[in-house]
Amino acid sequence: MTTASADVFDAACPSRRALELISGKWVPLILPALAAGPLRNGELLRKLDGISQKIMTQTLRELERHGLVRREDMRTVPPHVQYRLTELGRSLNVALLALDRWAEQHHAQLNAAARRHDAAAARA
Repeated sequence: MTTASADVFDAACPSRRALELISGKWVPLILPALAAGPLRNGELLRKLDGISQKIMTQTLRELERHGLVRREDMRTVPPHVQYRLTELGRSLNVALLALDRWAEQHHAQLNAAARRHDAAAARA
């Protein structure tokens, strides 16, 4: 399937895998965190409140596998590894920043709608 014929509504479309990759809980936060420049694992952990080391490692490996993040081993003792966005990762980050800003601007409206819905469902 070529890019011209990509259709995310088609179950066989490979673009579905791309959507699955970027729709994870942490990807929309890791990529913007790396946008300012390379970070070490511990720096990312401190920046992304609530992520575990295990999930951070799994997510970074998946992002590296798909060419969005580059892992750089600085070959030092003690070991020093840092992560940076690739060109592909930077291009995706543009879209994710818009999504992050939207979430920051509309979280109160989403929460209010959920409370109204839950209250109506409780009365029914």
